[in-house]
Amino acid sequence: MKLIYHINSLCNPGGMERVVLNKATWLVKHGYEVEIVTTDQGGKPTFYEFPEEIRMVDLGINYSEDKGKNIFAHILSYLQKRSLHRKRLTEYLMSAKADIVDTLYPGESSFIPEIKDGSRKVIELHQSRFFHRQYANKGLKGVIDRMREMADVRMVSRFDRFVVLTEEDRGYWGDLANIETIPNAAIVPAGHISDCNAKRVIAVGRLDYQKGFDRLIEAWKMVCDECREWTLDIYGQGEWKDMLQGMIDGSGLSDRCHLMGTTNDIWSEYEKSSIFVMSSHYEGLPMVMIEAMSCGLPAVSFDFKCGPQDVIKDGVNGLIVPDGDIQGLAEALLKLIKDEETRKAMSIEAQKVSEKYSEETIMRKWEKLFTKILDK
Repeated sequence: MKLIYHINSLCNPGGMERVVLNKATWLVKHGYEVEIVTTDQGGKPTFYEFPEEIRMVDLGINYSEDKGKNIFAHILSYLQKRSLHRKRLTEYLMSAKADIVDTLYPGESSFIPEIKDGSRKVIELHQSRFFHRQYANKGLKGVIDRMREMADVRMVSRFDRFVVLTEEDRGYWGDLANIETIPNAAIVPAGHISDCNAKRVIAVGRLDYQKGFDRLIEAWKMVCDECREWTLDIYGQGEWKDMLQGMIDGSGLSDRCHLMGTTNDIWSEYEKSSIFVMSSHYEGLPMVMIEAMSCGLPAVSFDFKCGPQDVIKDGVNGLIVPDGDIQGLAEALLKLIKDEETRKAMSIEAQKVSEKYSEETIMRKWEKLFTKILDK
């Protein structure tokens, strides 16, 4: 069976990039032929190392070059690039002869079901149903966001299968006949289990609006008002780096809160931490949460859409706080910081998420899905 994955790029250390790496690696090890088609790789190396059996093709569309343009210039450029995208991807798929084309690039992929190359078409959404509205854009941008949200239902219904990550999110889409729920797998190298003794809280994600680290830093200042012994280390890169560092310095937290950049060995960092915290505005299913909990870290998280309700059993393997309740986030962190017995009991329960999200369990679900749609 030949599969083609379609994604914007693989040069960043993001969750989707790691998901594609994990899936593609498993599939080629089990006899599948896998290719990955990108639009914005731009000659950059992949952040993660992919097996040499996987063929990489970049279409040279470069949507990312439009960031920062005014709304009208952005729309004009987007329409031109989308037309080029459609032309180049159609030409490629017609020659590639794949059995299945799986795209993780929803907005720019709406035309894929119309490409008559003989393959079955699958679309994955790694965000929540309502991710367009999370930025609370006003004016013309807000109107466009609402229009895109309405168009999403029509778009995904045209694919052979539409895959979401959580049962919570599935419920938001209504009665779509082609919808499936398959979460991401957590792949944790052996031997990286925290004893939860380190006085360290860890957060992981891109430094941007979505991850809400500004909210986390506000909460951490409240934590430090009561406890100055623990540190918060935030791993990631992004356009908010300078702004977040300014918040840290301005709050007098330079010795208690650190922006750590990126790492290729996040599991060792989980092992050296005792609590995982997540302050996102929205997610599809936060893989970093699953990985951290698999390493024995109890999680403290806002109740954003979607993920926490599927992964965390509140009061058992972590704590869920109403979304946006910054004081509540600080109080939940302080509870686990001060109560070692509870923290270690939750650590034992947190490790059990690895059973539900094991690679073998998840990839067998994908195999079943692929076989089912090809049989039809």
